[in-house]
Amino acid sequence: MSEAPGSAAPAAPSDPPERPDPHAALSQLHAAAEAGDVDAQFVLGQAYQEGTGVTCDPQEGLHWYRLAASGGHAMAMNMVGRCYELGRGTAVDLELAAAWYRRAAERGLDWGQYNHAQLLAAGRGVPADRARALALYRLAAAQGHAKSMNLIGRHYDEGWEVERDPVAAEAWYRRAAEGGDFRGQCSYASVLVQAGRIDEAVDWLRRAALTATPAFLHQLRGSLADSPLPALRALAAELGSGSGAGD
Repeated sequence: MSEAPGSAAPAAPSDPPERPDPHAALSQLHAAAEAGDVDAQFVLGQAYQEGTGVTCDPQEGLHWYRLAASGGHAMAMNMVGRCYELGRGTAVDLELAAAWYRRAAERGLDWGQYNHAQLLAAGRGVPADRARALALYRLAAAQGHAKSMNLIGRHYDEGWEVERDPVAAEAWYRRAAEGGDFRGQCSYASVLVQAGRIDEAVDWLRRAALTATPAFLHQLRGSLADSPLPALRALAAELGSGSGAGD
């Protein structure tokens, strides 16, 4: 029997797509890293630090981060600083952490600016310098760094290095919240609660809970549970014992 006019012929069976060989990909990554490709060195550092596709080996990860950093890779500089701050693959050394963050910051990296500012603000590894920290937060915020926006808001809220300005604080908290920072979302929600805009505050707190760290979420639930406002106590119960996911 012939096919009806316009009908399509049955499709020929096709072979399933080939799956990428993870061992080959890792071998290629190693080869590129060993040839001096700083991006490959950085990715390899991440893989070993996090145990992604390889056995977790923080010391090996730090080795590749250092190589990438020595080649001018700004995020690798930041991550070397992170390793020294948190003791990943090395002993904790806050002075070295600050030095590496500063190098990343001087390259214009927002995360380097933020991390160096954090140490300066707390006087960890470097003499405390809140004015310099604020300047670095501003540089990072200009690049869209939401966590830095929240800290600028805190400066205006508390009157640190600037005249206290609740209006400016609210504006910065809102920018941080809209940028996805869970701490900024909670900061903005606090302002909304004070203004009596409870439904909006609850919405932002729900968003914050999606990405908050487990420790932060635990603290948030406790604070909400102690609130005199029924809507916030109900939110605490709604959040239950779930854990957050952010850093």
